[in-house]
Amino acid sequence: MKDSSKLNFQTKCVHSGIDEYEFGSVVPPIYQTSTFKFKSAQHGASLFAGEEKGYIYTRMANPTVEAMENAIAELEGGDKALGCASGMAATHTIFASLLAAGDHVLCSSAVYGPTTTLLNSIMKKFGVETTFVDTTQIQNVLDTIKPNTKIIFIETPGNPTLCISDIEEIAKVAHKNNAVLAVDNTFMSPALQNPISLGADVVMHSLTKFLNGHADVVGGVVVVKNEEMYSQFRKTLNQLGGVIDPFNAFLVHRGLKTLSIRMERHCENALKIAEFLEKHPAIKSIRYPGLKSHPQYQIGLKQHKGHGGMITFELEGGLEAGKIMMNSVKLCQLAVSLGGVETLIQHPASMTHFSMGKEAREAGNITDGLVRLSVGIENVDDLISDLEQALDKVIETKLASELVE
Repeated sequence: MKDSSKLNFQTKCVHSGIDEYEFGSVVPPIYQTSTFKFKSAQHGASLFAGEEKGYIYTRMANPTVEAMENAIAELEGGDKALGCASGMAATHTIFASLLAAGDHVLCSSAVYGPTTTLLNSIMKKFGVETTFVDTTQIQNVLDTIKPNTKIIFIETPGNPTLCISDIEEIAKVAHKNNAVLAVDNTFMSPALQNPISLGADVVMHSLTKFLNGHADVVGGVVVVKNEEMYSQFRKTLNQLGGVIDPFNAFLVHRGLKTLSIRMERHCENALKIAEFLEKHPAIKSIRYPGLKSHPQYQIGLKQHKGHGGMITFELEGGLEAGKIMMNSVKLCQLAVSLGGVETLIQHPASMTHFSMGKEAREAGNITDGLVRLSVGIENVDDLISDLEQALDKVIETKLASELVE
């Protein structure tokens, strides 16, 4: 699609990345090929020299992948995008493109566990220093940034605590100090938050989550705001080799068509469930960006178009109560990941954030009793009934235990 600047987001979801195709295909064809045939020796040489546009080898570029990349770049308000084999491949591409030995990263303390592990292990091994701070407090960012800080990396809302960092204010700090602001936008998707419009330089997503939306793809994407940055990142990704394959790119592009309508249902369901949980006697604390009790509620109103499909809460009785609940749900599925049409429940401290280590988890307020709920698009009354019966079992077990004592 040539010019979509005047179209609404819902329409962009359906039409972004679509071009004219041979035989009139309505959707992008799947170019499931590793290599592309040259018209002549001169044609091949011209492609490798960058004198002609075209395709050489799928690790370097592929029409199906490119269609998905263009669609996501358009939805995020970026210049171009790079499809990656996973969310972690996208994160690695950002760090490998921008960092060298002696550089410093300032990173949110509440961030996806493997991101912390990547910085503390592989990047550290290559001489990159990282400081993890609570980026919901702008003063922490001001106090921690250094002359050699090359990247401020934030995930907002944070995984799994749903703390919200002010993208616009952090962007000002980054640019004043000649640093790049990279934002993990996985929890919100471009339907609900657009970091580039708020001043971010780079945005990444785990495509596995809301953008694909159907729990059948592993992928990632990096969106950049200018051609210079794109060229730098493309060279790095081509060398690392962590590219998405054409069929997965096709599935993600298909998932994008329903992104807007899915996110509406995720938000609607999550708010009703959060309101239910907030009043339940088995709940010790709850975080959801749409509740006024959220400590960064006002920041969320400023930079979100909706409150998202993620909820975290802690039960009275901590970890043991959480185990009872997670073993008692029938409709909600006990599984990691998020952003699919089905509702998933999991325990971050022993699952997605276990690799961080207890000290790092505590620094990010990831307690042992925290439960993360990815709300799907099922009927919300069915979901609330399932959660209610599981919470009743928690209370029954607690009462029985007190009687024994």
